Amino acid sequence: MKKKNNNVPLLLRATRWLFPKLERWAPFLAQRIFRLVFYVPVTYRVPEKEKEAEKSAKLFRIDVDGKKIQGYSWGDPTHPYVLVIHGWAGRATQFRKFIKPLQEAGFRVVGFDGPAHGKSDGTKTSILEFEIVLQKVFQQVGKPVALITHSFGGAVALYAAMHGLPIRKLINIASPSVANEILKTYLRAINGSWQSAEKFKEFVIQKTSKTFEEFAALHAVQHLPHPIDLLMVHDEEDRDVYMLHADELLKAYPSARLIKTSGLGHTRILKDEQVIRECVEFIMK
Repeated sequence: MKKKNNNVPLLLRATRWLFPKLERWAPFLAQRIFRLVFYVPVTYRVPEKEKEAEKSAKLFRIDVDGKKIQGYSWGDPTHPYVLVIHGWAGRATQFRKFIKPLQEAGFRVVGFDGPAHGKSDGTKTSILEFEIVLQKVFQQVGKPVALITHSFGGAVALYAAMHGLPIRKLINIASPSVANEILKTYLRAINGSWQSAEKFKEFVIQKTSKTFEEFAALHAVQHLPHPIDLLMVHDEEDRDVYMLHADELLKAYPSARLIKTSGLGHTRILKDEQVIRECVEFIMK
């Protein structure tokens, strides 16, 4: 008998059950729910070790359009810093395993909980809001020597770089890049059909005057105003963000370096000692 995944939030489980029925019987309502859930990150239980990492940090605040964004700093404030950016439904403390190795290498570590994530204000957000937060961090804390990102955080970094944010060294771990594949992943999560994705793409154009593809990392990396020293780390068994994303980004930006792992999946990759060692060495070069 297959066990239920109790770690899946109730909202997501309810959406998986309801959405295909709405697509069939109330497509207009299905489209509204598609848009709502797409911009609302689900909340997962925070492990105790992440809570410990939070307690060891020096906390600071970033104000963005009336919202309080929770910032974290680990290490000597006089040292150059590495900025970490979590993924969708993630938290800055997910990078807890990176903190000590980076400090031993002479760096401070800075992170933040994105809007509607962790200890920050909000219930919904987007790549546009994350970009504003990223700009504010650069203004308030200064320019980092490098960025380490996970999943959606990598898309945010490249999107901001495309608009001129001075990112020179970037590590993207398990990061999505192909627009249609991002939508397919979302559809798998809610049991939706491609018809809903097409309607959503029309909505994005109406709302932003840009195509959904223009917000994806694959587009951003081809429109950078300055070169970036880019390292990608991706697991061959990642079932949330398939290896295809890294392969396609490498084709579009051949100067990047890709490290492939196996058996780590989408989130355990952030705890792997070899991955962390490779990232620190890349930053120190």
